[in-house]
Amino acid sequence: MSGNAHHSALLDQANKLLPLASLMTRAAAAPKSIAFAEGSDPRIVEAAVAALNAGLIKKAHLVGPEADIQATLATFDLSDPAGIEVHDPENSRIFEALAARFVELRAHKQLSLDLARKAARDPLVFAALLVETGRADGSIGGAVATTSDTVRAALQVIGKAKSAPLVSSFFLMILPEGHPLDRPAMVFSDCGMVIDPDAQELAGIASQAADSFAALVGSEPKLGMLSFSTHGSAKHERVTKVQEATETLKAARPDLIVDGELQLDAALVPSVAASKAPNGALKGAANVLIFPNLDAGNIGYKLVQRFGGAVAIGPVLQGLAKPANDLSRGCSAGDVLAMIAVTALQAQSV
Repeated sequence: MSGNAHHSALLDQANKLLPLASLMTRAAAAPKSIAFAEGSDPRIVEAAVAALNAGLIKKAHLVGPEADIQATLATFDLSDPAGIEVHDPENSRIFEALAARFVELRAHKQLSLDLARKAARDPLVFAALLVETGRADGSIGGAVATTSDTVRAALQVIGKAKSAPLVSSFFLMILPEGHPLDRPAMVFSDCGMVIDPDAQELAGIASQAADSFAALVGSEPKLGMLSFSTHGSAKHERVTKVQEATETLKAARPDLIVDGELQLDAALVPSVAASKAPNGALKGAANVLIFPNLDAGNIGYKLVQRFGGAVAIGPVLQGLAKPANDLSRGCSAGDVLAMIAVTALQAQSV
């Protein structure tokens, strides 16, 4: 299959899922530039070229060894070569400027210029510095690097948004056509970052997830605060945490439709909600699920992905000053393309 034919296949596959088609259409309305920390990986290059050819982004900054990147690029047909900018940290003309900026960002750690240069040679840090200095609008990594390394670079360089209580993550779950829940897309949070949030942190995660859902899906978020208890059916300190988080969120965000604590079926199935939570606000219509800890969230999204056939896009980070997102090391070029659209849309709202 030729390069262009493969790119068309990627786009055709994404367009068959209406929520993804909507994401790409809105991304193309105001294209952004994206930095890719693993710029020589064939999956990254394939998706970046497809995004450029389709007008989803205006520039792809590929970070990594120049010879490797050029060799991979040569296997694909690019409609506008000017849309690609290659950054090899070992010989980049902007390397010293980025290293100096990293010294400024880490001044509280008294980082030396020599150590900053060493750090900036890391493609994850280099890509994040492209974003922090305004040369790119968002960054994507994690196709090869671990989540911890990817997130660490984003936190150290881009940092938390001043208005955000914390940095957390979510997965955008695209449900298969004809799914009995009749919800084309949902947000699950936090499934990839905050291990055991307290009540205040859980409320903050929920608030961020609601805004993420509204920005990406374009409809009203309806939040289910999940537990193994529904409206006091069980007594435990973990139940109390979710109850307190729910009340904190309601007080801080009276604009949101939110209910908790709820068991999963009471959040998603109207007939179960009518029995277990008849006076609740959701009525079984949750489209944003807030998990009480990372154990539940990570297991939950993988169950829906592997048993339920959903497409899982993420982990997408929320609460950063500018977008920086993580990929699974088992991602496909199609997964990368979806993350490009998500990152571009996040950049539109910064």
